[in-house]
Amino acid sequence: MTMGGPLRLGVNIDHVATVRNARGGGLPDPVRAALLAAQAGADGITAHLREDRRHITDADIARLSAELAIPLNLEMAATDEMLAIALRHRPHAACIVPEKREERTTEGGIDAAGQHDRLAPMVRELGAAQIRVSLFIEPDPRQIAAAVALGAPVVELHTGRYAELDGDARTAELRRLADAAALAAKNGIEVHAGHGLTFDNVTPVAAIPQVRELNIGHFLIGEAIFTGLEDSVRRMKALMDEAR
Repeated sequence: MTMGGPLRLGVNIDHVATVRNARGGGLPDPVRAALLAAQAGADGITAHLREDRRHITDADIARLSAELAIPLNLEMAATDEMLAIALRHRPHAACIVPEKREERTTEGGIDAAGQHDRLAPMVRELGAAQIRVSLFIEPDPRQIAAAVALGAPVVELHTGRYAELDGDARTAELRRLADAAALAAKNGIEVHAGHGLTFDNVTPVAAIPQVRELNIGHFLIGEAIFTGLEDSVRRMKALMDEAR
């Protein structure tokens, strides 16, 4: 596996849908946002179809599947309903994430070690459908080992804790991320990362040589209010490229 090459950016468009749903109707259109992000250099689009449909809807997934020319990464809970939806739409990738109704956003990685028996048939079915499976996990050797045991080709390391810390604590968490990325890559797993990344904190994570993709959403959509989505995507891509 080559290291230190170009780093892909997946743009999560969930919160365009959040703004739309706050008022009802069809605007702003998350599919339009996805197409603009692609024009600005995004390498993929991520959308989380939650159980309660609080932002992305089934109709959004159908349109994204039909209209995108770049890969779609469907974030999904480990439920039979979401598995059926993924198998129906056949996105490029499916990232299995933990999900709780009361959380505002995903609060941490899935316990791949503790949920092996639940996840194993899902990983097999998605893989058999040529959908690339990713597990959203904490940067923890136990979770990496679980991903290996499950046969997941990709892990996405949760960077939320890194984003919330500062000083020595952030440095220590960055080391955890780097060690987990190295361990995963050593075991043949492709490494992605995401959650809480901004212009100010992305560079150290982007510089981890084993990381192949960053998935960033809330910050880019928020920044787009002030500078436009294409500008925010281009600036993030530039920072990522500089880090390599």
